Amino acid sequence: MDRSQGITEQKVQAKQDEHYLSPEVEHRERRQQSISATSFNRRHSTQIGRASIGRKSFDNANLAMVFPDVTHAEINDDEADASIENVKTGAFVWMVAVAASVAGSLFGYDTGIISAVLVYLGDDLNHRPATSNEKELITSLCSGGAFIGAIIAGLTADKFGRKLAIYVGCFLFTLGAILQASAYSIAQMAVGRLVVGFGVGSAAMVVPLYIAEIAPTKYRGRMIGLNNMCITGGQVISYGIGAAFAHVPHGWRYMVGLGGVPAIILACMLPFCPESPRQLIFHGKLQEAEVVLQKIYRDATPEQVRAKTALIAAACEESRELNGDMSRIQKIKLLHTNGANFRALVSACGLMVISQMSGFNTLMYYSATLFALVGFSNPVAVGLVVAGTNFIMTWINMMVVDGLGRRRLLLCTAWGMSAGLVAVAVAFSFIPIDRQTLALTNPKVSAPAIVVLIFIIWFVAFYSVSVGNTAWMSTDFFPMEVRAMGTMFLTCSCWGSNIIVSSTFLTMMHSLTPSGAFGFYAAVCGIGYILIYLAYPEVSGLTLEEISEVFQHGFGVKYARQLRKDNKEVIKERMKNMEKPIAAGH
Repeated sequence: MDRSQGITEQKVQAKQDEHYLSPEVEHRERRQQSISATSFNRRHSTQIGRASIGRKSFDNANLAMVFPDVTHAEINDDEADASIENVKTGAFVWMVAVAASVAGSLFGYDTGIISAVLVYLGDDLNHRPATSNEKELITSLCSGGAFIGAIIAGLTADKFGRKLAIYVGCFLFTLGAILQASAYSIAQMAVGRLVVGFGVGSAAMVVPLYIAEIAPTKYRGRMIGLNNMCITGGQVISYGIGAAFAHVPHGWRYMVGLGGVPAIILACMLPFCPESPRQLIFHGKLQEAEVVLQKIYRDATPEQVRAKTALIAAACEESRELNGDMSRIQKIKLLHTNGANFRALVSACGLMVISQMSGFNTLMYYSATLFALVGFSNPVAVGLVVAGTNFIMTWINMMVVDGLGRRRLLLCTAWGMSAGLVAVAVAFSFIPIDRQTLALTNPKVSAPAIVVLIFIIWFVAFYSVSVGNTAWMSTDFFPMEVRAMGTMFLTCSCWGSNIIVSSTFLTMMHSLTPSGAFGFYAAVCGIGYILIYLAYPEVSGLTLEEISEVFQHGFGVKYARQLRKDNKEVIKERMKNMEKPIAAGH
């Protein structure tokens, strides 16, 4: 009798130990579980330019979901939802991310190929060589078109879904490639570049947004990085094709015409990609969303999938209540007048502007021109070295960003951009260049020219492993109700600053000298490093719903650090309890 009672007491104690959390960790867990409810209730008490929506409770929103009654019980099981992010994901979500990222190769190919085209145009347009101003026009019109394309995609992505914007981008890429390849005038070439720009902007705005919404939390940075890998991969391919067709008569036509090939490939792959589950839930297609989530989280139980669906549905319900019949203008106003939304916008767009104003794209657009300037006889081949460095370092970023964290990676590497550009500026002061013609007075490749090449590669390496890749990941900063609009502004900040750089670089080289131009870019990078330290929070490992809460606390640098720390300790405590043996007996 005593032995039986002892065994029973062991079982009871083991059961208690299994569910035991230390008081400190239990407090942190309760704090985490209240994030969604707190954020939900706070936002629903906010005036948004019309009659107050009124305070809603998180549980009431859950009850409003179109689910079986059991779902209400499941959504309260926060542990089930948390555990779905730890289950094994299948190959499906990676295949979808790869397919969508082909759009990145379109973007990369177009930005890279123009470098070779500008060198080998000859007198094929208007039967004369293009002037510096015409080259700047041809180059910058793509960025101008991308700016407009991003706006159109941002205004329509919520209503028509993410995939339609990608389809439209494919069509515009193909049409623009045909217009450019058949151009015999500056005007037609400019129109072709503008049309391609529409496609670039549409794809660049929607694809990171689409990937962020389908990606599991633990792989989100890496999957968005996959898109950036395809951008840099497209640039490498464009330099290779540029070198291959460099000495072919009218070879530049083949260069731009081949840009339509990946667009056709992407259009053929898209039917096999699902719509974003968050978009499906937002439009009331709950069963379809559950099917997609089950494919993404291959080993998840039906209960976990339902809990995840219900959590997203609660966020969508919040978004729907906030948006109601809001016009796009009102949504833009909400993005700028709500403190948390505006801080997210400043942080995301600020990093993007730093990445574009750093001067990197001058190397993509004008690298062949630049390396010819310092005396290299095959500037396109030299540019391929730069593009290859960009590709390799982007891959490194993609592999380490989720483990190290975005903020830590930026602070450890972004300083190298400014240092490299200072070295380039100093080296240019020793290269004999005619400021009027930007031609070498001594055509030999000198030691300073080698220094320029080395430190441009240095700059590209630090750029690619830091802001070049990470800037596109900030689409997850925005809550559901303004995510499309926020991503639109993020993309527009990219192309707006890109227009400035691409349309002024040759002019700056003339007026400020090459040393002055690269000194200016070095200063931008230095200031950018300080701003990253002050206003860019660490969100790696946080769910989209948790990220929305970060910017409720200023720029959230300290809050996000503590939240990530709490998450790690709770998960560690849970895992430790799961490993405890339970005493057996009969």
